[in-house]
Amino acid sequence: MKVLVTGGCGYIGSHTIVDLINNGFDVVSVDSNIRSSTQLLDGVEKITGKKIRNYKVDLCNLEDTHAVFHENRDIVGVIHFAALKTVPESVADPLFYFHNNLSSLVNVLKCVKEFNIPNLVFSSSCSVYGNTTELPVVEATPLQEAQSPYARTKQMGEQMIQDYSKVNDTQSILLRYFNPVGAHPSALIGELPLGRPDNLVPVITQTAIGKIPKLTVFGHDYDTRDGSCVRDYIHVMDIANAHTKALQYLLDQKNTDNCEIFNLGTGNGVTVLEAIKAFEKISGVKLNYELGPRRPGDVIAIYANNTKAKQLLGWNPNIGIEDMMRTAWQWEVALRDRVLSN
Repeated sequence: MKVLVTGGCGYIGSHTIVDLINNGFDVVSVDSNIRSSTQLLDGVEKITGKKIRNYKVDLCNLEDTHAVFHENRDIVGVIHFAALKTVPESVADPLFYFHNNLSSLVNVLKCVKEFNIPNLVFSSSCSVYGNTTELPVVEATPLQEAQSPYARTKQMGEQMIQDYSKVNDTQSILLRYFNPVGAHPSALIGELPLGRPDNLVPVITQTAIGKIPKLTVFGHDYDTRDGSCVRDYIHVMDIANAHTKALQYLLDQKNTDNCEIFNLGTGNGVTVLEAIKAFEKISGVKLNYELGPRRPGDVIAIYANNTKAKQLLGWNPNIGIEDMMRTAWQWEVALRDRVLSN
């Protein structure tokens, strides 16, 4: 069975391709490579022995998107990752985010409809919950005001798919994941930000290895146990496996609604300062960091109730924070060693 993965050259997309292949699926990728390269697909090939075709296509271009679907009429489903994802950038340039993240989704849905693709899995985010007062969040937790244009595109993307699902036969799942971190244990693929990263863990590893001189903890006066923001960090391979399980759930026709929602988190809140300490423990590296002001767009605290995904998808995240940090560090070291060996 063939699956189309949009954003397959990206961080979560590439790890999901590995999991899909390990579970017997064939995969094709479409990725514009504006924020990625095919480097991670080379790693996928080394891990799985399968060469993945990537269509270098901007999904905001309907004609080019249509051509990809026309050439792959036999796909059983689409897993849609392709989107811009940097909160500070979205705050600075909201129109860029609205155009890219929403136009691309409209075009994917048009093609899903025209080619009668039966299954769709959408990459959503815990950012849709906003600054919630209900913790841990469940799928029915009311969504609060989006704290960034990026988060708003995820809220709107979910609403678009829900409205589409009411009048079409496509079966859809919205996966709200929390904070994916870490890398494949082979250290052949991992998070590969172009330019300076905004996500905490690559900033940690790049600071530790000397690419970034100092890490800033944005906000240290929040109403949390140590004053820093709380997040639900989850290993990228656990996230990847949830996509395979979500697709299989749809293929087995276990869903009771045309559009279902699942939280993907460990259920454990970890503060930024606790994440730093976990990294220092496993790496033996003392991080150079400072406490700075709050950053616009950041939610104070968020972590998941993942009972629904466990019960219905049969999904269990089983990689802890120290192994998340260990694999992220192994990936960072591997990147450095490859540069030194060339």
